[in-house]
Amino acid sequence: MVRLAREWRSIAAGPRGRGEPVMVLPGLFNSDRSNVALRRHLMRMGYRVEGWDLGRNLGQRAIRGDGERLFAKIEAMAERHRAPVALVGISLGGLMARIAAQRMPDRVARVVTISSPFAGPPDTTRVWRAYQALSGARIDDPAVRALVEEAGRPLPVPTTAIWSASDGLVGGPICRGEDCHAVEVRSSHVWVQFNPDVLRAVAAALAG
Repeated sequence: MVRLAREWRSIAAGPRGRGEPVMVLPGLFNSDRSNVALRRHLMRMGYRVEGWDLGRNLGQRAIRGDGERLFAKIEAMAERHRAPVALVGISLGGLMARIAAQRMPDRVARVVTISSPFAGPPDTTRVWRAYQALSGARIDDPAVRALVEEAGRPLPVPTTAIWSASDGLVGGPICRGEDCHAVEVRSSHVWVQFNPDVLRAVAAALAG
């Protein structure tokens, strides 16, 4: 947070948007409050940015219960701006962004994932027990496995995966795939969305 405050002005020197719509999806058990700095940064970089506005991300519950609401919000945002929406997803939010792109590619412009373990099974992370406890789902549930497999399939839209070898909770190899442009940063998993290098990388990915 200290580094972000120190570099806040300098990170605005990167490539700028032209009013393209962007939706930011939070990580597990987080809400839109968790990515306020990222959204403010993207707004000042010229994008029309919204949170997902669905409260806390409860994982499988969000896809199976609120999933249709999320897809409807993406549809409405695309209609409102008359353009497909870029999705920026943090951790579990990145998996959900990829699933949305799979299901509605005409409404999704591109996907940017941040520390999102979409390229491997949930039990290869260090957060699977927390996922089960917070989401109420089991990782050996065929429905959970199916969602992870769907998120991991190559996307029909451009995608960038921002990952870190020093993440600490999810391994770098499962945060990137053959279908995406991979950008490595040095960051922990917790508070990754406040890392100045991540904010720079997201803006560069959206501009690309």
